[in-house]
Amino acid sequence: MENSLKREQQMSNSKKALIFLFPSWLLLLIFFVGPVILTFIFSFTNLALTGAEASQLRFIGFENFVRMFNDPAFQTSVVRTLIFVIFSAVIGQCFLGFLIAFMMREKNRAFRRVVGLIIIAAWVTPEVVVSFCWVAFLGDSGTANWLMGLMGFEPVAWLFAFPMISVVVANIWRGTAFSMMVFQSALDEIPKEVEEAAVMDGASRWQVIRKITIPMVKGTIATNLMLVTLQTLGVFTLIYTMTGGGPGNQTATLPVFMYKQAFVSYQLGYGTAISLVLLLIGAAASLIYMKMLKVKV
Repeated sequence: MENSLKREQQMSNSKKALIFLFPSWLLLLIFFVGPVILTFIFSFTNLALTGAEASQLRFIGFENFVRMFNDPAFQTSVVRTLIFVIFSAVIGQCFLGFLIAFMMREKNRAFRRVVGLIIIAAWVTPEVVVSFCWVAFLGDSGTANWLMGLMGFEPVAWLFAFPMISVVVANIWRGTAFSMMVFQSALDEIPKEVEEAAVMDGASRWQVIRKITIPMVKGTIATNLMLVTLQTLGVFTLIYTMTGGGPGNQTATLPVFMYKQAFVSYQLGYGTAISLVLLLIGAAASLIYMKMLKVKV
């Protein structure tokens, strides 16, 4: 009798949970699952906003993908995307975030709080505001050229002479705080006794980092790499506001290239096909990180 009452109580609680979760599931289906399905469908169509194709939607199979992989502009945008991700996310945000977190481990709480607030200020600032700040900083009459003038150097048109470097540095400046916070939390969980024992056994500082610290935060490194890589793959506002994908197409990463094809050239079918490739690149990067770091999910 008692077991029967428990089962009824559990079933009642499950029904209540389903009722409360239903609005969340509905919103998820409408605003996430639905658009993903539509994107997959439209990538195999001739969907367009203008021209003869706009009046007649039809299935064209893999034509968008064949066109994409034969398009030199797409190929160069893939290369630029990989350059942007590797230097901005992997080398920049992840490495610099770990370095800052590691250097702050032994500092007192007040120092960590001040430095953390300064770094986090860039991360919480809206991306479009960060973009305009960097445009002002790197402009012809901006702070960077003013400082160069004080040192006796000629001014540089940074956004035209070094556009990719400019957007990479801007994204590192904005996104490093996230990696720093993630690594700071993971490093704080490492028992100090383990590292102290290794030092007493004769291990050098570098050996402690390589043999103890990094292996103990390996899962955090993999997670952070995935999150930062996926976020950087989707960066659009920063690049488009700073350079518009230019000069020419020198900073036209996949999100910018996709936007131009879908909403400038009005070829939505082609644009959605590019978005699927971008999604696959993100999934492939996640699998590679898991394999390289041997992290189990």
